[in-house]
Amino acid sequence: MNKLERIMHIEDDPSIQEVARVALEIVGGFTVKSCESGAEGLAEAPSFAPQLVLLDVMMPGMDGPQTLVELKKLSCMEGVPVVFMTAKAQTQEVSGYHDLGAAGVIIKPFDPMTLSTQITEIWNSWHD
Repeated sequence: MNKLERIMHIEDDPSIQEVARVALEIVGGFTVKSCESGAEGLAEAPSFAPQLVLLDVMMPGMDGPQTLVELKKLSCMEGVPVVFMTAKAQTQEVSGYHDLGAAGVIIKPFDPMTLSTQITEIWNSWHD
């Protein structure tokens, strides 16, 4: 199994983006590319070649589910797990995210100290 190293985080809230980036880089040791919109994520994906995408659900313009659909069209995203990060986490919403092809769902507010562990667990189960 490949070791997870590169994570793209698509999140429109700068404070959440910063906390997640610090949590993933400092605590988890990952390389993180932060994008503030679905469109930016789509533009950056080919050059960054993420191994996993952490994707906000509620964003202006292109929301998380729409972004996921567009990411799946990119050849560089083939086999790349996408994890939704959202406060909208009722059972039917979470199952809807999985139906869209999400590898996992992380609930906001998230714990910065355990975020890397959650991501690693999703990564490992995706590759089982």
